[in-house]
Parts: sequence; C-alpha cells; structure tokens
Amino acid sequence: MDANADMSFLAIFVRVINLWVDGASFPKLAPSAFVPHVNRIDYQLIDISEDGFVSLLTDNGSTKDDLRLPTDENLLTQRGAVEMKNEALNMVESERTDQNQKGKTELQHPYAFHVSGPRNVSSPNWKDLINSSWKDGNYKRTVTACFIQAVYLLELDKQENRTGENALAPKWWIPFKYKLVKTLIDERDGSIFGAILEWDRAAALADFVLIRPNGAPQAVLALRGTLLKSPTIRRDIEDDLRFLALESLKGSFRFSCSLKALKSIACKYGSSNVCIAGHSLGAGFALQVGKALAKEGIYVEAHLFNPPSVSLAMSLRNFGEKSGVVWKWLKSMITSATETNEEEAKYITPGSKQWIPYLYVNNSDYICCYYTDPDGTGNKTAEKENAKPTNGLVPAKLFVLSKGKQKFLEAHGLEQWWSDDLELQIGT
Repeated sequence: MDANADMSFLAIFVRVINLWVDGASFPKLAPSAFVPHVNRIDYQLIDISEDGFVSLLTDNGSTKDDLRLPTDENLLTQRGAVEMKNEALNMVESERTDQNQKGKTELQHPYAFHVSGPRNVSSPNWKDLINSSWKDGNYKRTVTACFIQAVYLLELDKQENRTGENALAPKWWIPFKYKLVKTLIDERDGSIFGAILEWDRAAALADFVLIRPNGAPQAVLALRGTLLKSPTIRRDIEDDLRFLALESLKGSFRFSCSLKALKSIACKYGSSNVCIAGHSLGAGFALQVGKALAKEGIYVEAHLFNPPSVSLAMSLRNFGEKSGVVWKWLKSMITSATETNEEEAKYITPGSKQWIPYLYVNNSDYICCYYTDPDGTGNKTAEKENAKPTNGLVPAKLFVLSKGKQKFLEAHGLEQWWSDDLELQIGT
C-alpha cells in the first residue's frame, strides 16, 4: 500500500468518526482486523483454594472455577501484585471466620430457644382441633412463661443490637403460632417492658390449623420483671422500691400503660379471649392491672410467676419504720405521679370473687414465698384448690413449687416454670 492509499484510508476513517460523533447515520462498515472487540464480565469472588484457584459467582448463579491467581515469579514481583493476592486471601478468610463465629455464637447463646427453652412442648397442629393442648394446665403455663421470656429478650435484643434472623425473642413465640403486634415502651428510659402477642392465623393455616384451638387466647399481654442491665436497672429498681415502700404500683408509668393496653385488647377481642402474664415485678404489675380492670367489671385470665408479696412489703416496711430516718429516705426516693391511698393498698389481695388469677410461687423464693404462709404459721401446704383462706384474703389459684433449699436466683428464675421435671402442689 503506497502513501496515497494510506492517506485515503485515514480520510475515510476520520470521516466515519465525525459522522459518529455528530449522530449522523452511515452505512454499516466491516471492522478492520486491528480493532479489538471487548466484553466485560463482572464476577463475585466466593473462595480461593490452597493451590490458588478462585471460585467466582456468575450472573446466572453458576460458579466459575477455572481461573488461577498468578504464579509467575516475575509477574508477582510487579508492584502491588503480591499485596492484591494477599488482600484477596485475607478477605475470604476473614469472611469465613466471621460467619463461623456468628453461627457459633447464635448456636451457643444461653437464651436461644433451642438451648434453654422447653423440650417436650409441641407446636399447634391439626390434632388441636380435636383435643386442644391449651386445655392442659402444664402446656398453658409453659407457653405463657415463654411469652414472658420473649419480652425479656426483646429488650436484650435491642440493647445488644440483634435484629432480623439474629434476634432471639421471636423464637419464643413463633413455635406457638403467635406474632408480635405491639411493644410497651417505658418513656422514662425507652426500655421495652411489655409486649402484646396475638394469634397468628396465617402461620396456623400453613400447618393446617384452621381455627384457634380451644383455650388459646386471642391476645396475650406479657410483662417482664427487673432486668439488671445498665440501660434499664434504674427504672426497674425504682418500681421495685415503689412497691416495697407504698405497697402499690399505681403511680408508675408502666401501670397506666399496661392498664390501657390490656383494656384495649379486652375491648377488641372480649375479656374471655385475653390473657395477662408477668414475672417478678411484671407479675406485680399484672396483678394490680388485672385487679383494677376487674373493678370495672372486665375479668381477664392472669398468670403470675414469682409475684412480689404484699406481706413481704409490709414486713420490710415495719422494719423500715423502726429505722425512722432510713424509712423516710426510702420513701423520698419514690416519685409518684398520683397519690396512693395507703389504707387501701394495705389490703391489696390477689383476686376477687369473680376474678381469680393463677399464681406460681417457689417456697425458696423469699420475694413470693409469703403467699404460701401469709400468717407466718409455717403451714405451706393445702389439700385442695381455692380453699377458703383463714386470714380473710380472697382465693386465688396458687401453684407451689418445692424443691428443697435452692439459691435465690434459681428459685426466682422464670426458666423453672417450663422445666420437664416440674412437680407442683396446689395451695391456697
């Protein structure tokens, strides 16, 4: 090719470029052999084997495993090549470690449902349409205690930043076909102290449970007790001291919030389809909230685990009154939004003739053991349920756990109430 031919070819090439830039149309030309055609394909790095082969994920979901990292010493000596290879290897290894550690932590967490939850409790199924598990008192007690445990974990999940699949709380209500519809939050510190769980009809239908089993509540209001964690301990202890000093929880924000929530679901579903449950301090709130609602003629089923005893409060109060200054200081620590009638609080009783709560107490738990011996006579057993009390208190369904001498944390814990070897006595 001579110089004139070269110039002609160059002129044509420049003209084509100008037309393309100007957006004009031109006849299709065959590409010259020296113009490369490049396709870019992005892969996601999955793994790097020990021999240097990389496993890549393609757009269609398949893997590509035929590429190998550079092994040529001359190429590896180029600036950045070694660093890039080491960085890729470290990234994959770090990802493996994080995933393994994460899975191991979740698997071994002491509050995970499969670790510390009940062992022999089945999820609702089609058989419940014929013979409902909720008619069994042991089943009802176990599931209700699990709902309260879920409230403890809702707050712990929030404090420890566990969300989505990592959250522990949902595992404590999902197996029983319930769902979370509302959390009760203390406006003083932003902590979760209660939750409303409702029957999950969609989840039940997926397992061919066409209707809610007989005895299963449509909605449950569950209240946790004292949580000794820095974000919540101040307000929890404040309400504990309120009960000990005033023998009432009516001045607390949690009381008014719980009462409003319980009244709302009782009006929505009917009082016979609603249940309130609590543990420790939460049981104290549940007892007084249920009693307040009963005075309005609304009677809801109540399950109270290790509820604080008024007898204990009165004993500590009498001791405090003897100390004079100490008692005044304790009362000054309690801030109340409303005035409490102490004469009325002095005679707070578990239930009424129409409203009879379920109380679960442990004889080794000094917070609630006074329910089994309110007169201090030492008679801690009874032969029949709801026998007429000799001290003037109205009846309640009292279930007493006696395991000999136990440590306080064990006797006051919630986990004991879904234990497989639980043997309860019926008290009054």
